[in-house]
Amino acid sequence: MNSVFILYTKLQFLIQSIYTLHTIEPHYNWRDRYDSANDEQSPFYGREYDEFQYSQKIYNYFIHPQWDNFGSPTLYTKILYLDYEEGYAILEFIGEWNDGVTNDIMFLKRDVADKLAQHGISKYILICENVLNFHGSDDCYYEEWQEDVRDENGWICLVNLLQHVQTEMEETQLQYFVNMGNQFNGITWRPHTPKVFCKLIESLIHSETKQLRY
Repeated sequence: MNSVFILYTKLQFLIQSIYTLHTIEPHYNWRDRYDSANDEQSPFYGREYDEFQYSQKIYNYFIHPQWDNFGSPTLYTKILYLDYEEGYAILEFIGEWNDGVTNDIMFLKRDVADKLAQHGISKYILICENVLNFHGSDDCYYEEWQEDVRDENGWICLVNLLQHVQTEMEETQLQYFVNMGNQFNGITWRPHTPKVFCKLIESLIHSETKQLRY
């Protein structure tokens, strides 16, 4: 009975969320500090956005035109900030993360992360509060990504996961390759500058690593 209730609650949440997708805009308060469309080293360099025409969809529902497509039909992203000197990247996501059918992690790794890595990015903050669902597959791309960043003393951290999404990711054993969990959820990040936010996440990661050693 409990599992049925959880499934019903999750379904209601997804239905409510998907009808408001077009109103969810990527965080814009940092655009004076960084704009991926104007960064020649960004995978999204040269992208143009029409604020008045909605063309991108998740299933049959339009999303805000500021989101960037990276190959997945159901998951979109926005690079909010890159710091090439410190090696940080902050990416915000929206939609359904589906490794099982559309292999979203392959597109994310090959078409985004690998290109950023060429320019010294090794610390990835993935903001996932608008990731509504997750479908897992094998973990080979996550393992490869972890090995890549570990060689550069980097890391991958998933921030503000919805509880059912975190559970679905844990069932695929992603916690062995990325930093995720309750300590990285419920973070109020928007009021911070991107540099402060990056340092906050890195301190949480180091704190967790130190606890695991004891």
